[in-house]
Amino acid sequence: MIIHDKKYIGAIDQGTTSTRFVLFNEKGGIVGFHQLEHKQIYPKAGWVEHDPIEILNNTKLTIKETLKKTNVKPSEIACIGITNQRETTIIWDKKTGNPYYNAAVWQDTRTDEICSSIADKNINRYRKVTGLPIATYFSGPKIKWLLDNVKDLRKRAENGDSIFGNIDTWLIWNLTGAMRNGSHVTDVTNASRTMLMDLNSLKWDKGILKDLDIPENILPKIKSSSEIYGYYELEGVKIPISGDLGDQQAALFGQACFDIGDVKNTYGTGCFLLLNTGNKIVHSKYGLITTVAYKIGNDPVNYALEGSIAIAGALVQWFRDNFGLIKSSKEIEELAGKVENNGGIYFVPAFSGLFAPYWKSDARGLIIGLTHYINKSHIARAILEATAFQTKEIFDAMKKDFNFSSNVLKVDGGMVVNEILMQFQADILGINVIRPKVIETTALGAAYAAGLAIGFWKDKNELKKHWGKDKIWEAKMGQKEREKLYNEWHKAVKRSFEWK
Repeated sequence: MIIHDKKYIGAIDQGTTSTRFVLFNEKGGIVGFHQLEHKQIYPKAGWVEHDPIEILNNTKLTIKETLKKTNVKPSEIACIGITNQRETTIIWDKKTGNPYYNAAVWQDTRTDEICSSIADKNINRYRKVTGLPIATYFSGPKIKWLLDNVKDLRKRAENGDSIFGNIDTWLIWNLTGAMRNGSHVTDVTNASRTMLMDLNSLKWDKGILKDLDIPENILPKIKSSSEIYGYYELEGVKIPISGDLGDQQAALFGQACFDIGDVKNTYGTGCFLLLNTGNKIVHSKYGLITTVAYKIGNDPVNYALEGSIAIAGALVQWFRDNFGLIKSSKEIEELAGKVENNGGIYFVPAFSGLFAPYWKSDARGLIIGLTHYINKSHIARAILEATAFQTKEIFDAMKKDFNFSSNVLKVDGGMVVNEILMQFQADILGINVIRPKVIETTALGAAYAAGLAIGFWKDKNELKKHWGKDKIWEAKMGQKEREKLYNEWHKAVKRSFEWK
C-alpha cells in the first residue's frame, strides 16, 4: 500500500452518452469536472454502436480540460479510478490498437438470434454459473457476433492478434501504454456482465466459452475492483490507475451501500436498482440478475441483486429529439408539472425490448389510454412515471427474492434533480426516497475504489462518514390509489408483449 501525499483523486466516468472526468478531494467533494458527449450510431433497427476511438480521445480530453479548469497539476493527483458503461463490447488489434469494428453497445439487440439458439428455449441455462439469463444485453453474445461477422476476425483471434474488452478494459489498455505495455485487464464487476464468468470462482467459464466458440486468449485477466493496474503518464507524471467498477456497481459503492440490504437506484440513460447481498450469491426467481457488487483488494467479494431497465433518461432524450416539444431534458419537469396526473395514459418504453423483470427482447414500446383530453403535458408526465413504475417492479421482485426491510431508497444519477419524478417514485413505492449531497456517485465510487488501493482513504468506514443527505421525499399517496395506478401500468406492459 502506498501512503499518499497528494490532494486529489480523479475518476473517469465513461457512460452511454458521454464521458466525464471528475476530480475529488479527501472528503469526497467535487473539485471540478469536464464532460463531452459522443456520437450514437444506429446502423439498423435495434443496432446501437459507439466509436471506440472517439471515446478514448474524449477521455483524454476531459482529463486535460478538467485540469485546466481547476488549475490542478498532474503531480497533485494521487490516482485515477475508472467506471464505465457495462457490457459494451470492443475487439481490437493488439499490435496496432485499432478496433476491428465499432463498439456494440449494451442496448444493441442484434444478437437476438444467437441468444435464442444458445438458450434453446431455456434462457436460464447459465444462471447458476453466471447469475444471468441469456440475453442480448450481455457481452458474450456480442463477442460471438463480432467473431462470426467481421471478416477474418475469428482467425485473427485464434492466432492471438486480437483482444476483447468492455469499455473499462479498452481505456485501461490504452491509458497504461497500449501496444507497448498496456494492461489487458478487467475487474470482477465488469467480468460478471459478460455472461462468461463463474460467480463462484471469479474465473472465465470454459464450458460457456466452448458453447459460444470464444477463444479464451482474447479475454482480459480478471482483477479486483481496487488495485493498481498500471500507470497513466500525463505531462511526465505517472499516475496509478487503481480502481475499476462497472457504472452501477460504482454508484452502489459511491452511495456507501456497504451493508447487507442496502439498496440504491441510478437514474441515467437506463435505470439500475442494486441490492447488496453481502458475500452470499442469491439467485433470483423473479427476473432479477445476480452480479458482483465489488471486490476491494484481497477482501472477500460482495454480490448484489440487480434490476436493469433499458430506457429511463433515454426516453426523455427521445421525446426531446424526436418531437421537439422541449429544447432540453430538464424542461420536461415544467411541462409535466402543468397537469396533476397522467390523464389515464401509460408509456411503456420497450424500445429495445424489456429487461428486468421480464427479459422480453421482442416487446415493443407503446402509449396507451389516449383520449381527446390528453395533451403534451400528460405525455410528459407519463414519460417520467414510466421510470418510477419500472423501478417499483424491480423493488417488489427484490423483496420476494431477498428478505430485506429497507424503507429507504438511495437515488442518484442525472434524473434525480426532477422533483416530480422523485415524489412520484416515493409515492408509488410507499417509502422514503433519499438523494445524497454528491449525486455524481458513479464517479465517486470509482474514486473511492482507486483511493482505497493506494491508502488515500483508510477503509470503507471512513468513506461512510463522507455520505450525507441532500433531500428526502416522503410517500404521500394512499394505498388504494397506488394499487390502482400500478394495476393499470401492468395492463399496459402486457399489451407491449402482444404487439405482433
